[in-house]
Amino acid sequence: MSDLTILPVSIASDLGALALEVRRKVFIVEQNVPETVERDAYDAEAIHLVAIDGGDVVGTLRIVFLPEHAKFGRVAVLRHARGKGIASRMMQAGMKIARSRGESRFYLTSQADKISFYEKLGFVAYGDAFEEAGMPHRAMKTYLTDLQA
Repeated sequence: MSDLTILPVSIASDLGALALEVRRKVFIVEQNVPETVERDAYDAEAIHLVAIDGGDVVGTLRIVFLPEHAKFGRVAVLRHARGKGIASRMMQAGMKIARSRGESRFYLTSQADKISFYEKLGFVAYGDAFEEAGMPHRAMKTYLTDLQA
């Protein structure tokens, strides 16, 4: 993974199309999320990141800049590329981009079994569990003062 590259891309670009294919494989095929739920209007305005390993797009996430916070979501890594720290590297790159835009409040909704992953990045779960796309989720947040510089 020494040649891992993380790039911001337009969802309308060729790399953006590959990001959507990663999301399709992870969310729609593996996790049975309906396509109507997985794709939404935020895709057009979000910053999308792709992780390229060995020349292939293997991961993606998006950041939606809302008035109240930067919302991270659609974090996906292809099955064969998991366990290499790719999602962590994408999140760190995304938080750096958000900070560079003056954002200090970060938010996401985590699948219940992924909460510890986000806790390692400085996020804290709050509120009650809720169902999203047929899976239990929790809201999570962090603030710039909570993050290591």
